[in-house]
Amino acid sequence: MRTAEVRRRFLDFFAERGHTVVPSAPLPTPDPTLLFVNAGMVPFKPYLTGEAQAPWPRATSVQKCVRTLDIEEVGRTTRHGSFFQMNGNFSFGDYFKEEAIAFAWELSTAPVTDGGYGLMCCPGRLVTGDAP
Repeated sequence: MRTAEVRRRFLDFFAERGHTVVPSAPLPTPDPTLLFVNAGMVPFKPYLTGEAQAPWPRATSVQKCVRTLDIEEVGRTTRHGSFFQMNGNFSFGDYFKEEAIAFAWELSTAPVTDGGYGLMCCPGRLVTGDAP
């Protein structure tokens, strides 16, 4: 499955469950504590901290992020990259951990034919696809 398909399935899954799809915010952020967006929750920080009221009870996004904490290591190893996208689903008082875990499990284990990622846990191994 290509990255674009992973993103599409993620956003579609949460949109079907009442989440508003929010576009990625620009990398430079107005947050005075950050130079760039470094995590998917950064655009939602005012809602999560109570500084502002969220315009929706649920949101989902694929946020562009820049890694800066260890920027001097970028290019020296294959583990250090500077740009990535973070998928996120957010609730602003609408649901909590139990429901978030259920959503994650459903998306991860639902068959590919049903819009999921098709990961199924089997004793001693992880199987991908639609096999039982």
